[in-house]
Amino acid sequence: MNAVTDIKADHKSIAQALAAAQMKMGKALKSANNPHFKSKYADLASVVDACMPALNEAGIAVIQPTTDDDSGRYVETILIHGESGETLKCRVPLIVGKNDMQGYGSAVTYARRYGLMSMSGIAPEDDDGNAAAKAAPTEQAKLRLLTPDQFIKLRDKIEVAEVDEAKVLERFGAPSLQQFPAIKFEAAMKGLDATIAAKAPQENADLEGDNIPEHEDA
Repeated sequence: MNAVTDIKADHKSIAQALAAAQMKMGKALKSANNPHFKSKYADLASVVDACMPALNEAGIAVIQPTTDDDSGRYVETILIHGESGETLKCRVPLIVGKNDMQGYGSAVTYARRYGLMSMSGIAPEDDDGNAAAKAAPTEQAKLRLLTPDQFIKLRDKIEVAEVDEAKVLERFGAPSLQQFPAIKFEAAMKGLDATIAAKAPQENADLEGDNIPEHEDA
């Protein structure tokens, strides 16, 4: 009895077969260049090399037809277990950048790549999530940090409230005013306004009764 037959006999369901296959899968190596982002990515061939041998050895076939229905166009990734006939499916939308065959082909390749990675459970070496996490601060700095006007308003408000800037940063989880999250700007301003208002009654009280300073003639 050969190795493939042994695997099929041991895994009667697609879940068992997929679990066995995943134990033998490698990482999808980033071997292709992306000139737009000046980075490497795991192309379809790398993803196929990483997962297909293990899937096939476990008796799982993979097909990726394109589909078209009322909700749009997709690439459907289907895992078929030969022993049980069970299937697992997922769809990745086809988002075509250019309305020509080259654009359509690129979209299909992209959808196949992500559909196969999702269904097999593999991730690229130094996966896209890690790469995005490393790149995120630069992009978020443009979109989510304070504008120059907000920065000045918050700085001035801290001075008027006579609050320790470090405490404000700690309260809102910001490393500095320059890196203060814009989404928390309004809450910080309201909090500082409340602090200023709380101090006002005491200051007004100092002006009442005997505490009112006498007018001195020049």
